[in-house]
Amino acid sequence: MTLFDEKFFERFAVEYQPNEIIFCEYEPGNEFYFIQQGRVSIVKIINGREKTLDVMSVGDVFGEMSVLEEEPRSASAVTLEYVKVLKFHRDNFDVLLAGNPQLAYKLLLIFSNRIYDAKRRYMILLLDDPQLRVMDVLLMLAEKDSQMYMQNEITLTVTVSQIASWAGMNAQETEKMLANLVKTNKIQLFEGKITVRNINDFQRIITSKRRSMYGR
Repeated sequence: MTLFDEKFFERFAVEYQPNEIIFCEYEPGNEFYFIQQGRVSIVKIINGREKTLDVMSVGDVFGEMSVLEEEPRSASAVTLEYVKVLKFHRDNFDVLLAGNPQLAYKLLLIFSNRIYDAKRRYMILLLDDPQLRVMDVLLMLAEKDSQMYMQNEITLTVTVSQIASWAGMNAQETEKMLANLVKTNKIQLFEGKITVRNINDFQRIITSKRRSMYGR
């Protein structure tokens, strides 16, 4: 099932070339986007350095937070390759939803999940220790499955490149941090999977670090 019929593609489709800036951090946000083709990198300047918050691909939504909150962009969006999107403006957003209640419900679910994911990933980037960032990425993935999260040992389907993206690190540094966790017997590495021996231990460590950061 698709969210849109052909008339939406004809009216709202926009194309971008590789390495093109769709919008910049801090500028007013009046549009949000559905990706139909290609990938878009969401980047933010943190402590003077550019960090990749996420890489969006076909079916993903981005830019919606500024529309909902009526605030400047919290990050920039840059194309990684040729990209085709459906671009919706604040002015036609209400009309779009009013004419399609099913679409409104689907967007509500997407936006709710996006709000949580954005805040959760930002929390990861605020950690100044790269080892803790990697651990917190694994903790974030475990949180998405309530049944898994109640266990001590868990196996997560994830790649090094995905962890690196969420942690705002390069692949080499991420591999080094994962190797350290293997040496200390905290995780096991497999092809496309990682087994965390005690996810609750990760939670205690990360919680303790955040308390020290915020003076709690």
